Amino acid sequence: MTDELGRLFRDAWIAGVKKHFPGEPKPGYIAPWEETPEWERQAAAAVCAQIRQFVELSAGSTAKLSREQKGRFVAVCWIAQIHKHFDAPKPGYVADWDALPAWQRETDADIFEAIE
Repeated sequence: MTDELGRLFRDAWIAGVKKHFPGEPKPGYIAPWEETPEWERQAAAAVCAQIRQFVELSAGSTAKLSREQKGRFVAVCWIAQIHKHFDAPKPGYVADWDALPAWQRETDADIFEAIE
């Protein structure tokens, strides 16, 4: 189940990067699941599970959230995973929503909607 959730998140991430990233994305951004580091697989599965639970516990009312609210939820869940896996993460890895590039904010919203 963890693998399935992680792949769902990763596939939505890759689709969002390909759609929103300006220019050519870094290879790691679009690396297939098999080449994704273990910590990132675990984080992807955890965030996917959090999104699913959020949708379930709200009885589907997440459909009423704005794209920004959906994206913010993904971003905050991801930041928590970064802190779980790294003692001293780079500031860019834990940047708040307003500091994220537009392509990443759009990708995070796409991820939520794909899982929702």
